[in-house]
Amino acid sequence: MSGILEDFKDAFSKRNNGLVQLIWLNVAVYVLMLIGLIICKMLNKDFLFENSLRYVSLVPALPTIIFRPWTILSYSFFHAVNPIEHLLPNMLMLYWFGTIIQEFIGSRRLVNLYILGAFSGGLLAIIAYNFIPYFNNGIQTATIIGASGSVMAIVFAAATLVPDYTFFIFLIGPVRIKYIAFFFFLVSLASMAGLNAGGGIVHLGGALLGYLYIKQLQAGRDFGAPIDHTIEFVQRIFKKQEKPQIKVVYRQKEAGYTPKPVSNGFPDEDEVDEILDKISKSGYESLTKEEKQKLFKASQKQ
Repeated sequence: MSGILEDFKDAFSKRNNGLVQLIWLNVAVYVLMLIGLIICKMLNKDFLFENSLRYVSLVPALPTIIFRPWTILSYSFFHAVNPIEHLLPNMLMLYWFGTIIQEFIGSRRLVNLYILGAFSGGLLAIIAYNFIPYFNNGIQTATIIGASGSVMAIVFAAATLVPDYTFFIFLIGPVRIKYIAFFFFLVSLASMAGLNAGGGIVHLGGALLGYLYIKQLQAGRDFGAPIDHTIEFVQRIFKKQEKPQIKVVYRQKEAGYTPKPVSNGFPDEDEVDEILDKISKSGYESLTKEEKQKLFKASQKQ
């Protein structure tokens, strides 16, 4: 158990480790929920668990959401305890598609997508349950939890960013992620007319956010900037001011050494052409991480 706790602390001590941190956070919340449920059952106090869960779940009724505004985000970190199948698929999807997002546009934007996907999915659910008659009939009993909206935002962001990226699916073979995203879109539409109407609405809200996020990012606008500023502000408040313990020693230049120029601008046309030639010869998966990032940056040029 101590080894698991060390791994948990190590995950949050590393920079640019948003994907692992999100997965660990969801798993940790699930374990705490499981322990809480077991304790309540042993004491024959099941109602305590259910009542507590409502304070972190998204209840779309306007009177409730007004007095519990934090639930538009908190619901995305809580999953049904039984069955565990609610948590597992979300974490697998988060890992598979989150790896793509983190590789191409970074850990910070992955976290932003998760948070914005939760907000977008939750907001669409609130609008639907309060203003669309079909959904309004179930507003008194609707309670939404799960990371599905956030995960769908990441899935559709990845499919928008690199639509021809290929997954190899067992018994099916290679499938481009744009078709995987389209399949989940159809499933979400079908869910809106079924028993999981709230889940379907949240999925669509997250999917829309993921698509728009990448399109705006390619146009030079980052929806996640306010989240970055908020996180940085909180970090400045809680960060301990520590004196540096490492002495920096500058090495003298060796004879004949010429520093390699570093360019912070867009890659030039020759670089892009070389990358495209490599894709045509060996496929997209043959690119290095640096080449993928250059290709994405080139796509941002107006």
